[in-house]
Amino acid sequence: MYFISIVRKFMNLIADNNITFEEAISLTEKFIKKIPKLSELEKEAIVSSLVLTENGARGFFVTYLTSDNFLVEEKSSGIVAGLKTSPEIVSELLVKNVTMSTAMKITHQRNNNLEMYQKSARVTQRSVNFIRELSLSEIKEKIKLLINTMEEGKGVYQEFLNRWGYDKEQKEAIQLVIREIDE
Repeated sequence: MYFISIVRKFMNLIADNNITFEEAISLTEKFIKKIPKLSELEKEAIVSSLVLTENGARGFFVTYLTSDNFLVEEKSSGIVAGLKTSPEIVSELLVKNVTMSTAMKITHQRNNNLEMYQKSARVTQRSVNFIRELSLSEIKEKIKLLINTMEEGKGVYQEFLNRWGYDKEQKEAIQLVIREIDE
């Protein structure tokens, strides 16, 4: 019954199954602004609705992990519980977010772009924090698959790694970060 009252109260923050990536970004921006007014159960319901689909989850993470709003730094049992409702989608995106942001730190460092380096470092750290808080077996499995792909030069994540063209230094940095998570 309480969940139904949450849905009615925050209907404009509940994602539907047909949400687009762009709509999910917009919804997450609204959600972040309302965080101080929301209970943990309300946060859980909203995040759960967003991560139900890949578009919703991608929009949530791209917005939440890159936000300049200090509110996203605060731990929230409701947000973590909402993320746990879609372990496959969430684990895949978090592992890829750690990978991409870690590689981009190297790129920004090479280009002497301190501001972008710091933003990429923040995304890496926020992703790692979520991974640790969630402690999902699906994440551990995906990390192992990524490590194996990087070591063997083939595997489940080879297409992903090829698409972004990571070089040796970037791959070493990625492995360092994900191995620390896996310990």
